[in-house]
Amino acid sequence: MFDYILFAIIILISSILQTSTGFGFSIMATPFLLLLFSPADAVQINLILSLFISTALIAKIKKDVDREILKRFITGSFLGVLIGVWILLTINLSLLKIGVSLLILLLTVLLILNFRIRQTYKRDLVVGGFSGALTASIGMPGPPLLLYFSGTEAKKEKLRATTLAFYLYIYSVSLLLQVILVGTTTKAWIASGIGLPLVVIGLFIGQILFRYINQRTFRIFTYIILIFTGVYLLFGK
Repeated sequence: MFDYILFAIIILISSILQTSTGFGFSIMATPFLLLLFSPADAVQINLILSLFISTALIAKIKKDVDREILKRFITGSFLGVLIGVWILLTINLSLLKIGVSLLILLLTVLLILNFRIRQTYKRDLVVGGFSGALTASIGMPGPPLLLYFSGTEAKKEKLRATTLAFYLYIYSVSLLLQVILVGTTTKAWIASGIGLPLVVIGLFIGQILFRYINQRTFRIFTYIILIFTGVYLLFGK
C-alpha cells in the first residue's frame, strides 16, 4: 500500500511541476520511480507520462514556441539520441548518474553567481544534442535545456512552450528506441495507465499555478529543481 501512495505522490507533484514550469516531471519522477521499479520500467513510465503531458499542453501554448530554436534543438538531438542509446547499452548507469550530477551542480552554481550564456546557432545544436543523449540514456531531457534557457534569461512563457514542443519530439523517439532496443514490460504500461488520472489532476493544478508565478519566482524554482536533481543523482541509490 505504501508503494502505491508513494507512486501517486510522485506522479502528482511531478505533473504539477512540469505544467507550471515546463520542467520537472522527468527530473523529479525518474529518481523516485527508480526506488519502486527497475531502471528500464522507471524510465519508460517517465517517457510515457511525459509524452502525454506534452501532447496535452502543446496546443494551448504553441503560440509561445520559438520555432527556430526548436528546429536547432531537434537537429542537434539526432546525434545525441544515438549517443544516448550507445551509453544505455555500454556504460554503467551509476557512473553516468555521477557525471551528470556533477555537471548539473557545477553549472547551477555558475547560474546562481549570475553567469550568463549568449545564445548562438551552434550552442542551440549542442544543447539539443546533450538533451537527446540524456533522454535516450536516463530519460531526463530537461537539465541541458533548463540550464541553457536560464543562462540566456529566457522568458518563462518561451521557455515552457519551446521545451514542451521539443519534449513532444524527443520523448516519442526515445520511447520508440527504448521499446525496440531494451524491450518493455506489462508492468510499465499498467503503472503508466494508473498514473494518467493523476497527471490530469496535476495538469489542472499546474496551469493555475503558472498564472501566479512571476519571473523571479520561476528562476528560484529553476535553481531548486537543478540542485535537487544534482544532489539526488550524486547520492541517491
